[in-house]
Amino acid sequence: MAYDIIHFEALGKEALYLKKVTEQYIQEGKLPKGLETSITPLTLQDYLKENNMTSDNLPQIITTKTHSVLPEKYVNEGIKKSVITRSAGYDHFENLQKKINLTSLREYCVDAVSQTAVKFLYCVCGYLNEYTTNTKTFERNKNQSFKELNSDVVATIFGVGKIGSQVYKNFSNNGLKVQAVDVREDELKDDSTYADFIFVSKEEAIKNSDILVNVMNLTKNPNSRFYNEGYFTKEYLLQAMKPLYFINVTRGEIAPESIILKLLKNKKILGFATDVFSHEAHLTECLKNGTCEESDDKDIRAAKILIDHALNRDSNVYVQPHQGFNSDLAAKSKAVEAINHVEYWFNNGKKGFKEQLPYYK
Repeated sequence: MAYDIIHFEALGKEALYLKKVTEQYIQEGKLPKGLETSITPLTLQDYLKENNMTSDNLPQIITTKTHSVLPEKYVNEGIKKSVITRSAGYDHFENLQKKINLTSLREYCVDAVSQTAVKFLYCVCGYLNEYTTNTKTFERNKNQSFKELNSDVVATIFGVGKIGSQVYKNFSNNGLKVQAVDVREDELKDDSTYADFIFVSKEEAIKNSDILVNVMNLTKNPNSRFYNEGYFTKEYLLQAMKPLYFINVTRGEIAPESIILKLLKNKKILGFATDVFSHEAHLTECLKNGTCEESDDKDIRAAKILIDHALNRDSNVYVQPHQGFNSDLAAKSKAVEAINHVEYWFNNGKKGFKEQLPYYK
């Protein structure tokens, strides 16, 4: 069957809501009657392989998440393709933005991811693993004191876009002194949304922070002013005047695991929590095959050690498998935002999206 649109990597409730919202929009006349839609949990490449298909069988518009790979022929030949990545980040397709119409979901998980950052905040500062483990014997004499959160504790939010600005507000509401680092500082200061935000330089932040929170989108293009792969270097983090607590909720490649692990070992970082990892597709394969220790990638090897620490509760480390968006409310809003992009595309000549990359100049 020839489909008008295929949604790849659609799992659980998200798949259910994609179906429901599509049916609703067809009934309301927002999408064409007879629209042929396929919703699959498979990545694009696995879907083609399993169905013995080529990129010629793909429709002009598709949606994916972060583990699908677009075939070169699909990208480069024929009519210009349109791709919705059903994620807040878009680094996995960013290099294709001049060849395809590319958009992402910028609204659906703002609250979910920002609340994940708060969850991690209380885990790392509360030494949750240690306190939980000590309950086995009801040990009360050897517990490390947790870090109480108040206005003397400085948290720096790196990247205060839609999600980062909400993280900033949530941390402020939890009593911390909060400041922001963002390459768009000058532009943001003209936006009333940021009227009460305190902006500092990257160099100032490392000198006075207790807590660092990465909420930046990953940009891999070294020619872009937003380039931030490997942003948190060992040299930078060692400039900290105080031991740090580090939280990452956007992309692992911005804060390489090998560096984090090394600084945890020498207690320059006292606690680490992450929802994301470097090279997640490769990491997933290594974890499933039990080959992480043999990987040539030092960040894959370090990630496995960090994951083991978290699972064994033997260190102040907390991990999730890129699920910070997965709240009960976000699954539905994610589907709605994705189908809104689809609606615009079908009703405006199939030539692109109302808002698409590049978002910033």
